[in-house]
Amino acid sequence: MFRIEAKSNPRFLEACFITLLIIATMAISIGYLKATPHIPIILVISLLIAYGLLKKVPFRELESGMVAGASAGLGAVFIFFFIGILISSWIMGGTIPTLIYYGFLTVSPSFFFAIVFLICSIVGISVGSSLTTVATVGVAFMGIAGAMDISLAITAGAIVSGAFFGDKMSPLSDTTNLASGTVGVDLFEHIKNMGWTTIPAFVISFALYALLSPSGANTSFETVEQFKIGLLSTGLIHWYTLLPIVVLVIMTLYKAPALITLAVVSIVGVGLAYIQEPLALSHVFNMLFNGYVSDTGIKDVDALLTRGGLNSMLFTIALVLLALTMGGLLFTLGIIQSILAKIESLFTSAGSVITGAALTGIGVNTLIGEQYLSILLTGEAFKAQFAKVGLAPKNLSRVMEDAGTVVNPLVPWSVCGIFIASVLDIPTTTYLPFTFFCLLGPVLTILFGWSGKTLTKL
Repeated sequence: MFRIEAKSNPRFLEACFITLLIIATMAISIGYLKATPHIPIILVISLLIAYGLLKKVPFRELESGMVAGASAGLGAVFIFFFIGILISSWIMGGTIPTLIYYGFLTVSPSFFFAIVFLICSIVGISVGSSLTTVATVGVAFMGIAGAMDISLAITAGAIVSGAFFGDKMSPLSDTTNLASGTVGVDLFEHIKNMGWTTIPAFVISFALYALLSPSGANTSFETVEQFKIGLLSTGLIHWYTLLPIVVLVIMTLYKAPALITLAVVSIVGVGLAYIQEPLALSHVFNMLFNGYVSDTGIKDVDALLTRGGLNSMLFTIALVLLALTMGGLLFTLGIIQSILAKIESLFTSAGSVITGAALTGIGVNTLIGEQYLSILLTGEAFKAQFAKVGLAPKNLSRVMEDAGTVVNPLVPWSVCGIFIASVLDIPTTTYLPFTFFCLLGPVLTILFGWSGKTLTKL
């Protein structure tokens, strides 16, 4: 968006006032009025258009800025279409159910918190959705913890940490694709680069959960058994259904474009579905668009597997395009440039730029409570700053996830925070101290920024 030419030159205080007004509008609408993010963003877009007209900026210029902003996200939008199709194909082919089933085989009373963290990580990577993971296996583990009479707060912290590790590192995740697409980094290169901060955070978190786990706990694990029985009843659990993952890894190693990789492994998933049970082509097309529908009769299993399809991504795509449209207006009106011009003197080193980007991601999450906006606004605002200090774009996409994606569930009035507290029936402030993985993300990304370790130069 930095290629968008500013058509007005607001003073710093004026730009700050407009920015605070936007933040207040978004925060009140999402946090207090419980509105979906789309409506307040449209309201903000309308306000920005009115402001631009008052500043005597021609509507054609405003419209061009909106179009330029939205077009910046088209690469990510195409990826989102294929993600929806991929999820459906991997469920009908058995890949995702098999991954989840193998994860449940590891459950035992010993090292309970560590195992909860590990399984939620596996499920999160498999389905690419933190909230789906929390609402399905997360709820099951909360029930198990209650039966074991052990800390629900630590259990919830382990669930959230695992779910957001999976969301962050999954090629199926919308936030992961959004972060890489916003700054023009290949999806799998982005995931690989995130490993420098994500793997240490995972290892430290796993060790902490292992240390905190009670010993000698006894429970029937009936809920886990129900999940396993339900997954087996689908007839999709076979070792060979993991073939798409092998193909995915091979194509990633050969650096195949993300779009082509997602298309190929989707085709492999559909092929596996035909091997197990020949399906009418019309039925396959319906599932690829509307998603897979599970009918095992076990509510939690059906909720976990009924998902995917191109249609499921339209909510996210609409939000991304609206947010980018808003960003295009902010740049066209010179608001972002005015603020950055005032503070860019602070960003003279890699450490300061990374810290600034991380704090921006945390700030947007805290003030607005919206995960996608945190990623989009941070990415667009700091592209040029990272280039000025000689840092490759993938450093920025990593920061956007380390301080954007994983911070949202820690904010009580955020979209994720409200959802998780409601589903797990535990206040955000209660589980927050135990979400070790989420807390470590911003810390590690800032530390690596100042040390210069793991950073890629232009």
